[in-house]
Amino acid sequence: MPLWRLESWDPVKIIVAEKTSPAAIEQLKEPNWTVLTAEQLEGKLPEHLESADALIVRSAVQVDARLLEHAHKLRVVGRAGVGVDNIDLDAATRKGIAVMNTPGANAVAVAEQTLGMMLAMARHLCRADALMHAGKWEKKSLQGTELRGKTLGIVGLGRVGMEVARRARAFAMELVAHDPFVAVSIAKEQGIRLASLDDLYAAADYITLHVGLTPQTSGMINQESIRKMKKGVRLVNCARGELVNEVELAEALKSGRVAAAAMDVFAEEPPKNSPLLALPNVVLTPHIGGSTQEAQDAVGIQIAQQVKEYLKHGVIQNAVNVPSVSAEEYAAMQPYIILAERMGSFLAQISEGSVEQISLRYTGHIAEWKTDLIRNAAISAVLNQGLEEKANLVNATTIADSCGLRVKESHKEKSSSGGARSVISFEFKTSRETHTVRGAVLRQSTPRLLQVDGIDIEAPLERYLIFLSNRDVPGVIGKIGTILGNHQINIADFSLGRHPEASDGKSREAVAVVHVDGPVPQAVLKELCTIDAVHIARAVELF
Repeated sequence: MPLWRLESWDPVKIIVAEKTSPAAIEQLKEPNWTVLTAEQLEGKLPEHLESADALIVRSAVQVDARLLEHAHKLRVVGRAGVGVDNIDLDAATRKGIAVMNTPGANAVAVAEQTLGMMLAMARHLCRADALMHAGKWEKKSLQGTELRGKTLGIVGLGRVGMEVARRARAFAMELVAHDPFVAVSIAKEQGIRLASLDDLYAAADYITLHVGLTPQTSGMINQESIRKMKKGVRLVNCARGELVNEVELAEALKSGRVAAAAMDVFAEEPPKNSPLLALPNVVLTPHIGGSTQEAQDAVGIQIAQQVKEYLKHGVIQNAVNVPSVSAEEYAAMQPYIILAERMGSFLAQISEGSVEQISLRYTGHIAEWKTDLIRNAAISAVLNQGLEEKANLVNATTIADSCGLRVKESHKEKSSSGGARSVISFEFKTSRETHTVRGAVLRQSTPRLLQVDGIDIEAPLERYLIFLSNRDVPGVIGKIGTILGNHQINIADFSLGRHPEASDGKSREAVAVVHVDGPVPQAVLKELCTIDAVHIARAVELF
């Protein structure tokens, strides 16, 4: 495994720094695993973090760079929820710590809150409740409208948006949505008409927001977009407060351009200075969309399962600072992650000079995959040959950037030989030389070299290797075997190949990869180089 090899007997320490459900804690119980809950920390989170493998938080604990200075062996931070504003992603990535959240675990809770807020606006429920508590019976002023037959505009058809759509259909609402990442066929199956944002604004009686915060969505509800909406539209925001320009929405609410709004999230929380606080036609709740018992249990259980899968198997799910893959994808990808790691380590150990650029090319079916983890495995293997700061699948690209290491990738779906085999080609350029290798996974799990510097050779990428470059003349193999035998070094496999053509009438160039049973001392390498035909003899250790 490129990140670690966690055995069943290895001790693991997990800190659950905020209150979570007993069911979530139960998920984390394994032999030799210690789970510290919030009640057991006694205000000493930094001290406990020094020996922790995983940290699980909600939104209160600030996982900033200062706290992470204490994280000497932390592998993962799990956020029981969606937002990761309380986690310094850059600091975590630099330290090789994966950060995961739980999108969708509270989707039903947020969807129900959305429908509840729509009903509250349609039937004036908040004002009716306040009048009744004040001893007033004012039926006439509380006449409302029905959701039936109204058009609901859903901005964002992710997990929450789809759950809202399912519930709105039960109210016989017409559904129109905007999401450039959802196929027309998928929307149609749910009875949703996809439209441009401007068309949605023009058609909708109610608009609900279910998108993340990006430069494109920040402040998307503003004076300009409100002008495109129906007069008397009602707006719901249970997503992110920054999506709405609160000052411009307040003006539209005062003028009647927007009939009502329901806000669960705010640009500033708590919203001390929001102009929406003083308006009677706004339903306000304190960011409780996902705050149901069921949702809180669900996010706790989900993050516990994700953290457990990562610690035990390396499966990265719902990560926000490294590409996520499913357990099935990871199982298929793992042999190629190991292949890329060993190819990178092999190249780094046979090369001289400071590394300047690595280039990876994928052919065959892996060219269709998300290859970020394979690339990061290759990068980390190269960097870990010389850097004190250890790289892994999370921080490899960040460290490479900081070191000025250039990384190139390319994908070609069919292999150069015309077959279906998936092959990784790896070029390694240093200040002094350039080497290239090609490798593949044989028999589903065995990493093998196929070519070194243009010379075809099939060799194992196993633990202890000797790489030799030599002239193809008689007697070389025998001399190599004699020297190794004299030093009691047993040969497990001897792979060799030679260039198809000789240059200028000279002997052809050849390479050999010798798999041996143990480490190879420098003295043995020096003796191998005394063979007249041998140019290079280098030891390679792969773990």
